[in-house]
Amino acid sequence: MKFPYFYQQMLGFLSVIIMLLTISVFSLVLFARNTAIKGTENRLFTYAESIVDVNLNPDQLANFQSLLSNQGVTFFVFNNDGHLVFPDIPDNVETKVVPEEEDRLKNGERVSLTTEQADLYGNPRETAYVYLPYFNKSTSEYAGFVAVSAPVSQIDRQMSELKRNLFNAFLISTIIAIIMSFIFARYQVKRVNGLRQAAHMVAEGDYDIRLDHKDRDEIDNLSQDFNKMIMALDMSRQEVERQEERRKTFMQDAAHEMRTPLTTINGLLEGLEYDVIPESQRLRSIKLMRKETKRLIRLVNENLDYENIRSNRIMLNKHHLPLQEIFGEIQEQMTSLAESSNNTLNIHVAESMTVFADYDRFKQILVNLIKNAIQFTENGTIEVTGEKTENSTRILVKDSGIGMTEDQLKNIWDRYYKADISRTNTKFGESGLGLSIVQQLVALHKANISVESTPDKGTVFTIDFPNEKHD
Repeated sequence: MKFPYFYQQMLGFLSVIIMLLTISVFSLVLFARNTAIKGTENRLFTYAESIVDVNLNPDQLANFQSLLSNQGVTFFVFNNDGHLVFPDIPDNVETKVVPEEEDRLKNGERVSLTTEQADLYGNPRETAYVYLPYFNKSTSEYAGFVAVSAPVSQIDRQMSELKRNLFNAFLISTIIAIIMSFIFARYQVKRVNGLRQAAHMVAEGDYDIRLDHKDRDEIDNLSQDFNKMIMALDMSRQEVERQEERRKTFMQDAAHEMRTPLTTINGLLEGLEYDVIPESQRLRSIKLMRKETKRLIRLVNENLDYENIRSNRIMLNKHHLPLQEIFGEIQEQMTSLAESSNNTLNIHVAESMTVFADYDRFKQILVNLIKNAIQFTENGTIEVTGEKTENSTRILVKDSGIGMTEDQLKNIWDRYYKADISRTNTKFGESGLGLSIVQQLVALHKANISVESTPDKGTVFTIDFPNEKHD
């Protein structure tokens, strides 16, 4: 069964208000009645004290009887044996007494009974009555008691009038409560509907919506969290769009890079098939095909490496590696590549220096950084330096190339990003994945990498590999 939130709120507010009003009215009527009865009892005790003060003189008692009967008050005087002393009543009329209270009266206690369904004569009407003991003045012995009664019909009439007034007040209050509940419920539901509409707009693709909030209650806190969620979603959407754009760019670049070697390989294979390549050029053609094949393999491997690293499918086998030996291998491997761009590769490291790292991945990090430096340097110098700090082994790769701006530095770790699009067709660094792979591998080593660069002056990459920790 569908029950709108607006009516839930309104019914909740109205139920609470009506319950409070009902409890308040009931308590007020009960309090007023008890107060009125208590006042009547006090008045009757006053009459009883006056009767005792006249020493139970028959003439005085008759005067009291005449006076009090006009007010609907009746009194009786009993001796210590519980026999009626005043007034004289016919024998066929039985007075109502309370023998179970005699012990309390003999002890000098006053007795007041709330209301009974009969008076002292036994007549069926609601009556309040009190008992006041009196004592012999010379001996101070218990001499009897005075019973005074009065009907509570006047109290009931007052209570009926009070109930009518309270009912009218309750009716007016209920109407006001309905109006106020409507206002409060509408206000609360309006705030919830604002959240609902905002969520609908976000679902439709509008990420610019923001909810106003004043930090007053849980709904304001929810609005604040909703705004944060929208900002996070918007940032995620922008990041997805940016990555998608780079993916498209990469696919275009990869297709272009693959098409060139594949076209070359296909042309050479056709030449060999139809015997149009001279015998003297066949060996050269085979070497060219091998070179282009390696280029394709390198492009595929870089993507596989990146995905394997991101998927945590690479396990490191870290040892203390001799830096001088590894740097020598890298210099031998990369010197010809540096010279192809008229660059000089210089390596500086102490003979006994070691680094705690995985051998293959450490070389991969350095090779990628050096390739990156060569790619953006012509007729310059690339320097690789190893040095020890207090808690780490520091590797610096410095070049004198074109450098990067601050905006370029913010993006160099992103997948497929290329700082210089004009250099996408070089024989290395085609994919834009090199620095992304470096960052992932550095993180696996729990190392830190930073970069400083100045346009037209060069770039410095600094990596701190932590020393081995013993548990």
